[in-house]
Amino acid sequence: MARGLVTVFGGSGFIGRYVVQHLARAGWQVRVAVRRPDEALFLKTAGDVGQVTPVVANIRDDRSVAAAVAGADAVVNLVGILYESGQQKFDAVQAKGAGRAAAAAKAAGATRFVQISAIGANAGSAASYAQSKAAGEQAVKAAFDGATILRPSIVFGPEDDFFNRFARLAMLSPALPLIGGGHTKFQPVYVADVAAAVEKALDDTSTAGKTYELGGPRIYTFRDLMTLLLKEIGRCRVLVPLPFALASLKAAFLQLLPIPPLTVDQVRMLKTDNVVGAGALGFKELGIAPTTVESVLPTYLDKFRPLGYYNRA
Repeated sequence: MARGLVTVFGGSGFIGRYVVQHLARAGWQVRVAVRRPDEALFLKTAGDVGQVTPVVANIRDDRSVAAAVAGADAVVNLVGILYESGQQKFDAVQAKGAGRAAAAAKAAGATRFVQISAIGANAGSAASYAQSKAAGEQAVKAAFDGATILRPSIVFGPEDDFFNRFARLAMLSPALPLIGGGHTKFQPVYVADVAAAVEKALDDTSTAGKTYELGGPRIYTFRDLMTLLLKEIGRCRVLVPLPFALASLKAAFLQLLPIPPLTVDQVRMLKTDNVVGAGALGFKELGIAPTTVESVLPTYLDKFRPLGYYNRA
């Protein structure tokens, strides 16, 4: 059943592709707003012929954002960056960009707006990433009364940049670093569950104006996650505690690379646990049962095992 037109900013990214798939299956006409539409053509197969349409839009540009939301009944903003590069700055993308998308959606007559933020979004944080996420939330609320904010913890899935990154490192290095001793807590959330939450937020008007923190069914320390990863890929590696001060020093050089594996800002974020806050609305209120890490990791990490799938017992 057709549910109207939804514009999804950042729809070709890791989380975005799952959101597009979920919304297409639910009957939405999906307009995927991205900087490079040619790299989002694969999403056309997520729906029926003509149901998913990639269009060009830059979250930093008023004109292209307005064009992307024209005629939309709902808008979802997933645009975010993990590090700054060129004109892609935290404030421009995650703060002002989010506000721009919300204001354009309101002006276009959209009735629903969903902003993907992050657990840890905090104006008082020492990390620029967290500050900009908090500023983005405020800008969205100011521009679009009734917007729904979703704050996921670290998101995992086949294309993630967490388990895949450390699994690749484990193939090359005899040791894995535990920044800050590996004590930071996370509540990993499955990417498909985040997509389901977006769909629910669009369909259920009772979510309007509310903020939901999305975390999986279990909390892990960073050490726990590395241990789980190594067990899954069948590799024995030394887990080496790396003090925050030393990690920041290394990150100061690593962040100069074109695609930095670690930045000083990311080290700052690791000083704060990334878990659902006490009393926060979450999956339970959305009627969604979150998926465990253990049930999903075996579906996409075989390529990192010494003999691939055939190395399984």
